[in-house]
Amino acid sequence: MNKIFLHISLLFSLIAFSQNEQLAQYYYDKGDFDKALVSYQELSDGLPTNPFYFQRKIDCMQQLLQFESAEKAIQERLNKYKQATLLVELGYNFQLQKNVSKAKKYYDNAIDKIRINPNEVYGVANTFEKKVLLDYALQSYLVASELVPSYDFKYQTALLFGQLGRTDEMIANFLDEAFENQQSVVMIQNQLTRYMSNEGDSKFNESLRKNLIVRVQKNQDVFWNQFLSWFFMQQKEFGKAFIQEKSIYKRNPESLSSIIGLGQMAIEEGDYEVASDVMNYVLENTSDVDLIVQAHSFLLKIKMENAKEKDFTAINAQFDLLLKQYGLTPVTLSLQLKQAHFVSFIMKNPTEGKAIIKRAMDMQLNPYDQALCKMELADILLSEEKFNQALLYYSQIQENLQNNVLSHEASLKSAKTSYFKTDFEWALKQFKELKSASTQLIANDALEYFLLINDNTVADSTQTALKQFAKGDYLLYQNRNQEAIAQFQSILKNFKGQEIESVTLLRLGRLYEKLGDFNLALAQYQNIIDHHSDGIYIDEALYFSADIYNKQLQQPDKAKVLFEKIIFNHQDSIYFVDARRKFRELRGDTNL
Repeated sequence: MNKIFLHISLLFSLIAFSQNEQLAQYYYDKGDFDKALVSYQELSDGLPTNPFYFQRKIDCMQQLLQFESAEKAIQERLNKYKQATLLVELGYNFQLQKNVSKAKKYYDNAIDKIRINPNEVYGVANTFEKKVLLDYALQSYLVASELVPSYDFKYQTALLFGQLGRTDEMIANFLDEAFENQQSVVMIQNQLTRYMSNEGDSKFNESLRKNLIVRVQKNQDVFWNQFLSWFFMQQKEFGKAFIQEKSIYKRNPESLSSIIGLGQMAIEEGDYEVASDVMNYVLENTSDVDLIVQAHSFLLKIKMENAKEKDFTAINAQFDLLLKQYGLTPVTLSLQLKQAHFVSFIMKNPTEGKAIIKRAMDMQLNPYDQALCKMELADILLSEEKFNQALLYYSQIQENLQNNVLSHEASLKSAKTSYFKTDFEWALKQFKELKSASTQLIANDALEYFLLINDNTVADSTQTALKQFAKGDYLLYQNRNQEAIAQFQSILKNFKGQEIESVTLLRLGRLYEKLGDFNLALAQYQNIIDHHSDGIYIDEALYFSADIYNKQLQQPDKAKVLFEKIIFNHQDSIYFVDARRKFRELRGDTNL
């Protein structure tokens, strides 16, 4: 019986303690430091060895300007536990009182403790970092490393160098750490990418590039070629990345997967020249059927992007030839699906496209490949206005491949199907959920449609203009470009000055670009710039106009002006980074 009472008593004590901790946290988060101090004092008295409760008690005292009480508490704990971190706490307590000389004395004492016992570095450096005393944190790591060379703090010191603006030293330490601990490469590249994206004058990019080139020249390890290739890919300099990848392959001809990946990225960014060179290089250097099919598949994708009607028959014949050569097997599925898409959407023969897919689905396919077939089949059914059948296949993909990128893509296409059907209420709910998708492209696409429906519903509760716009988008989806142009022009005529006008101009601009009528495209974008400069499509109008002047019309001065407007006026744009890079290229910067 006594044991039962003891267990009950302990249980209630634990519950009461937990509630007190939650109450203390609540007061602390609210900024009610008087009440928080009382609670943390009780918690600290109950568990005197707990450093968190003690630290919160000191924080509350300092917030309430009770510096003498804080000093007394820290000193008592220091006398009892002899922890070097408490010297930092004492110093910081004086710093808050603007007593710099006393603060420095205790900070130096803390570092002296590292000289006596280098193991103190972990607690001392961490405490300095928490107080944002970065120079002292850095000094702590450097002192410990000098005393014990086996201590490896390159990653920690690199982060501190970066925060202190000493980026050359940061780069050197990060690269040394990456080479010595190659499992940390991705983590280090993520850190470097932050500086590559945010460095205003691009000096960081130049310093990193030079550092990598020096290491490539001095060290024959392919690791540095791989790192330099990664750097060039971040800068979208795919030709330079390809040079490095070829050098890697010549010394280590085991796999072409990274070269295939480079070519795929070049295609996604529209650098078809480099992508073609990459895929042809793969074909010249492999007898692996899987890689050969992948390379041919990407090459055909490039041809399809630039194809004129007179080329259609030849492209389809090339599909037939390759499939005859390599067989109708799961290995050639990518070719089969591309052919199905080509004949359905480009050659306008959906019956043949569906036959190709159904033939593919009769093969022994894994669940992912089955989903790829269903996705293409649903896309074709959607183009035939068979909305419900398309939705059925999209939902099957979502059900069979949960939490997969393909599943998210199916969800997006399902939402677009509802949008094409003008079921805007349901589509809006789906797009709202997809805005937070882990895949950035899907999230951006969902956000665009969410804003389109939401803004035009607020502006027109009858959704009359939005229905007409959805019809134009559906014609675009079906690749009925001239009819889409007529539809969008009708919207501009009938809903002039309304909310729908700016996005309609944007759609027309993109469509004219696709058809190669760049002057007409520019006219649509200029209309947005002149009359909708306060709208959400202004950055796109500026960017697409600049790109036309730069790539198509060879008028770099006009492009430079427009890119500059994005840099200075639209820093939150998804086109900001690309605009800044292209502006520097046009300006003739060598440090890209």
